[in-house]
Amino acid sequence: MWQIALRMLFYDRVKYFGLILGVAISILLINQQVAVFLGMLDRAGAVIRDIPEAGIWVMDPGLKNLDTIFAMRDIELVRVRGVSGVKWAVPLFKAGVTVRTVDGNLESSMLIGADDNSLIGIPSEFVMGNAESLRQSDAVAIGRDGYSRIWPGEPFRLGQELELNDRRAVLRAIVVDSPKFTSGVSFYTRYSQALSYTNNGRHQMSFILVQPAAGLSGSEVAGRITEATGLLALTSTEFSWKMIRFVFLYTGIPVSIGTVILLGVLVGFCIVALLFNLFVVENLRYFAVLKAIGTTNRTLLGMVLLQAAVAGAVGYGIGLGLAALFFEYASRIGNFRGFYLPWQIALSSGVVAISIILMSAFLAMRRVLKVEPGVVFRG
Repeated sequence: MWQIALRMLFYDRVKYFGLILGVAISILLINQQVAVFLGMLDRAGAVIRDIPEAGIWVMDPGLKNLDTIFAMRDIELVRVRGVSGVKWAVPLFKAGVTVRTVDGNLESSMLIGADDNSLIGIPSEFVMGNAESLRQSDAVAIGRDGYSRIWPGEPFRLGQELELNDRRAVLRAIVVDSPKFTSGVSFYTRYSQALSYTNNGRHQMSFILVQPAAGLSGSEVAGRITEATGLLALTSTEFSWKMIRFVFLYTGIPVSIGTVILLGVLVGFCIVALLFNLFVVENLRYFAVLKAIGTTNRTLLGMVLLQAAVAGAVGYGIGLGLAALFFEYASRIGNFRGFYLPWQIALSSGVVAISIILMSAFLAMRRVLKVEPGVVFRG
């Protein structure tokens, strides 16, 4: 009986390929969109992740995201250093700047100013150059992806001159940093050097990076800082989640991607349900013959489920394979670097594929159960 069920399925190639296509499209959209969304959430905390030395981030209480920063007074650094449990505290500057290359091209970029003495805030992995080279006059470092964007197609080299907000800068290092949520180009320099590229008024300090003393938790020290200074102090993990919540609450990204995912599921279900129902209708006479020779309804239902399972498994495999290929090649491009397909998403999409197949099979089963064996003998 199982061989007969498979022959019925494979014989009707148009509907068989249609069933596979419906499942594959749905699985491809689900995996691709969910993985891209998770990648974007991961990028929301990229700046925080690139500075693992900082256990605590101190900021103005009104800050909502990394792109809208309320600068603090320099005196706040002294106040934070005086809080019990603080091992060290250093300033960090972050701002948006416009870069102009020698060719005259303009790009918006992000500028990070690290503490002059410790250089905490500069990524630790270098493609070329080193952290000490940033102590030179007008020295800046650039992220690996940003270099390819500013000088597309050119091999990595140091010494190029460019303009940051109409001021001279010299490239002294190329670093490996995480892709950012909004900016494709990131520059790094010393705190004092970063201030010369911007004009933010009397208050310049964007964040204070803190390391708690040995034996104390980050949450405990962060609480002490908030109580003593009135500033918002968060552990790096808490700060990352704050940025993720901002994406959920104040951007249209979740709704947009969620709509695409929902449409993918609905389109897949509609295609599979319609084609599978047509497939069963056109093969009712065969099911009637089987019922006439004594095949039970249970066996017939098993045949229908087998047909649905085979079409669903093949469609799932194709859709998942296409999604994996997308991330395999897209992740090599600067704009998509860091995006990947987690196995949890692939597994969850399998549950969606099973649901689509089961619901479609359920709708078609009613016709199989109601078919009369006598239909075979009618003219």
